[in-house]
Amino acid sequence: MRSEKVRSLFGVPEEIQERPLMESTQMIKPESPRLWVLIALSALSVLPMNMFLPSLPGIAKDLAADFVLVNLAVAGYAVVTAVTHLVAGALADRFGRKPVALVALAIFTLASIGCSLATDIGTFLVCRLFQGSVIALYSVCLATIRETSDERTATSRIGYVSSAWAVAPMIGPTLGGLLDEFFGWRANFIAFAVLGAVGLGLAAFHLRETNMRRSSSIALQIRGYRDLGQSARFWAYALCMAFSIGTLYAFLGGAPLVATQLLESSSVTLGFYMGMVPAGFILGSYVVGRFGSRYTPTGFILAGRILACSGLLVGLALFISGATHPLAFFGPCVCIGLGNGLTMPVANSRILSVRPDLAGTTLGLANALTVAGAGIVAFLSGLIVNASNAHLAVLSVMLASSVLSLVVAIIVAALEKSERAGGIEA
Repeated sequence: MRSEKVRSLFGVPEEIQERPLMESTQMIKPESPRLWVLIALSALSVLPMNMFLPSLPGIAKDLAADFVLVNLAVAGYAVVTAVTHLVAGALADRFGRKPVALVALAIFTLASIGCSLATDIGTFLVCRLFQGSVIALYSVCLATIRETSDERTATSRIGYVSSAWAVAPMIGPTLGGLLDEFFGWRANFIAFAVLGAVGLGLAAFHLRETNMRRSSSIALQIRGYRDLGQSARFWAYALCMAFSIGTLYAFLGGAPLVATQLLESSSVTLGFYMGMVPAGFILGSYVVGRFGSRYTPTGFILAGRILACSGLLVGLALFISGATHPLAFFGPCVCIGLGNGLTMPVANSRILSVRPDLAGTTLGLANALTVAGAGIVAFLSGLIVNASNAHLAVLSVMLASSVLSLVVAIIVAALEKSERAGGIEA
């Protein structure tokens, strides 16, 4: 039987059997960790990205450093997380999911303590970059879900995990701002250290090892990268995710410029409007979590991409008609969040089927490509968008990226249909 019914939305799925790629014998799936544990660890993996942002001016002042240099704590961190995706995924296939999670959390906790005690900018930046190790938890959680769930159940569970992955960056800056205001910038990193210690406890006592087919040599992961690079289906999913997230990055970079044209109120109002997009992502991810076991994966992906494109077309139509209310821009942009919420959990789940025997390696490479591709879209957007053309230019760049993601999603659906017709079990 291809799939099993889940006992409850947040329960552990029934043990099921699967025929792994390249094997003809059936294997019993290992027992899954509880979903709340995976949600908590996944949220922790992204919270450090932006929770401390309100503290940047205070860090620059206290450590007597130029603000541009302090800003490396953001840009450098992003680069480190991309590299970590690659390395951690391969190591998780070689040594197991749990050891990688424990090591990543230990490094993150020590680095957080180092940041909180830093007395110069060099020490702070080095420790901050080591904090990037925590992103390994995201790939570990997704690989764990794939190894303990059938296809439809995996899509549903990843949907819930993705919801938490979106909530954490939404509430992070608010929490970080409160800590900074009452206790100073170092309080953020003390909080990170405490959360890292809590995460270590969760991983040590509640994260079960699910990689029962560990590779015998790291050379297998290197060959796995080569095989993935030759897979049309892998590239299709990776590009679909890259253009989807690229649309979001273009929004994040350009929306403040658009706001200067449309808003005359405080930054709080801007924060509210910008928060509508990640709120849409949470809703889309919840829909996948709630109904992911009932409908086809490619259906969710196509629906998400069509929704994003449709919303941006409405935004362009409102601009051409002369609408100047902030909701004429930010309202249609909610469809970016909704579309990505429908697309990303499913794409992450399906890309694992390309090489289920190397789930960590696959996720690591896919996430690294997604970050790099989205970064390129954001860079190109920055070359086009300026204060005078922001409204039209931002919508145009986002629509172009969304259309490209839709084109790739159609290719994904065609490839999936071709494989099913050929009798290939994905």
